[in-house]
Amino acid sequence: MKEYLKKNGIRIGIIVAAVALIIGLGSAARNGKISLGQNAFGIFKAPVQKAMSSTVNWFNTIYGYLFDYDSLLADNESLRTQLAEAQQAARDGISASEENVRLREALNLRAKHTDYELESSKVVLWSSSNWSSSFTISKGASSGIEYGDPVITEYGALVGQVTELGETWATVSTLIDVDMSVGAFVGDTGTSGMVMGEFALMKNKQAKLPFLADGAQIFVGDEVLTSGSGGAFPAGLLIGTPSNIQTPAGGQIEFCITKPECSLDTPVPVFVLKSF
Repeated sequence: MKEYLKKNGIRIGIIVAAVALIIGLGSAARNGKISLGQNAFGIFKAPVQKAMSSTVNWFNTIYGYLFDYDSLLADNESLRTQLAEAQQAARDGISASEENVRLREALNLRAKHTDYELESSKVVLWSSSNWSSSFTISKGASSGIEYGDPVITEYGALVGQVTELGETWATVSTLIDVDMSVGAFVGDTGTSGMVMGEFALMKNKQAKLPFLADGAQIFVGDEVLTSGSGGAFPAGLLIGTPSNIQTPAGGQIEFCITKPECSLDTPVPVFVLKSF
């Protein structure tokens, strides 16, 4: 109906006005006298003109309303499109900026550790629960990756270790998995300990740091680094920081809760340490 009025509104107005004029003239002519018809025309002229003017004005108003309404709809749609494009451009810009930072850090990592043989890979699937914490990467044995290889971020922070291996994929158990244990040094004093996964801490993305030496001095915010003991991991990889230090009444630090440096729920590129 709206489209019909838009296309034919003025035409309908003219027809209605013409019909009103013919009716007025016809009524006058039926009196049989020209003079009376002319007189009737004079009598009907003003109201017919008024009717014509009102009708045309009404249709012009409706037509103008419909035109303005469609114009507003088009403008709104255009603004929505522009807003969506601007938002996408902003997201793309942030993603590109983050990717540039990761690439720079990866180059810095390679330059700093020329003895590392690194294999970059993407995280394709996270599999975390109350019982385990692991993810799958997009490369495996065909890329020279082996069981037990350490996995790190572009910043050189330890993520976990390869615990399952296929030709084109590998499963990595993270630092907070209950089957993981990593020898560590803590703080400037180099206090030794062992970072271990624990069921009660996995939901908070944390690990436990027990087996501390007598007289250990540890502070919240200290760096926890791999010790290199056992040969499974190179020394000096950043593990995380102590976030909760447990000290019994005797004053001896029993253990501390460690927050990993790497994010354990974001699918970012990782690096497998094939040799070090």
